[in-house]
Formats: sequence, structure tokens, C-alpha cells
Amino acid sequence: MLDILFICHGNICRSPLAEFVMKDLTERQGLAGKFQIASAATSREELGNDIHPGTRRVLEREGIPFSSRQARQITKSDYEAYDYIIAMDRANLRNLERLLGGDPEGKFFLFLEFAGEHRDIADPWYTGNFDETYRDIKQGCTALLEFLLQQHKL
Repeated sequence: MLDILFICHGNICRSPLAEFVMKDLTERQGLAGKFQIASAATSREELGNDIHPGTRRVLEREGIPFSSRQARQITKSDYEAYDYIIAMDRANLRNLERLLGGDPEGKFFLFLEFAGEHRDIADPWYTGNFDETYRDIKQGCTALLEFLLQQHKL
């Protein structure tokens, strides 16, 4: 089983969107049992809060199943538990390094690098553009799944 943890600042917009999009993609391909997929924050600002209403609207519109959840902050034990820790932006990567004391096993990735792009996924908390964020996350999840299928021969 491959364990994937998506990371953003507050764990209410981008990382849960990526979590549910990736779960949907793996389910549609009959691969859900080969993955554990979750999300977490680098900050403590939104702890306990459910997903943002804008994220919820996008998931509903796209017909992607989701469930109520509570934002949580990444922990040091998550580093051992997950194979891939995927950050939405460079600030998240810096915060991961600070919070977890580095990345000795090379588990940290910038999300869109799997799609061949070296840019951040904009935070819709600030931009208000949940559609743009969804398009980037869908692109990133599709590329990530393709990478994992090839890399791990699933």
C-alpha cells in the first residue's frame, strides 16, 4: 500500500481538495485498496474546522465524493507513516522542513512537479478562485497517479 499525505497551510482548501480528488481517481480505476490518502496542515490556524465551503461547492459540482472532516496539523509520526508528503506550495515545503526537522528519506514533493511544472498551487483562501485551484489539483492528481502507477508497477 502507498501512503500519500497532501499538505497545505490550513487543511481546509487545497489539501482536502487534493485528498478527495485523488481518492476519486483511484476509486474510478479500481485501485483504492492500494492507497491510503489523507491531508494535513502546516499551521494550527484551522484545527478542527471542516473543509471550506468553496472546496465543498467544487467537489459537489464535479461529483466527487467527500466526507465531513476536521483540519489537522502534520506530526512527526506522519513522516514515518507516509511514503509521499506532497506540498501545495514552496512555503508549505519550508514549513514541513521546519516542523519535521528535514526530509532525510526524500518524501517531500512540490505537487505540480509530477505534472512537469515548477509552480505553486494558488491558495483559494486568498484568491477566491476555487475553480483554478481545482484545475491545478486535478492536473496534479492525474500526473501523480500516472507517476505512481509507473514507479510502483501497480
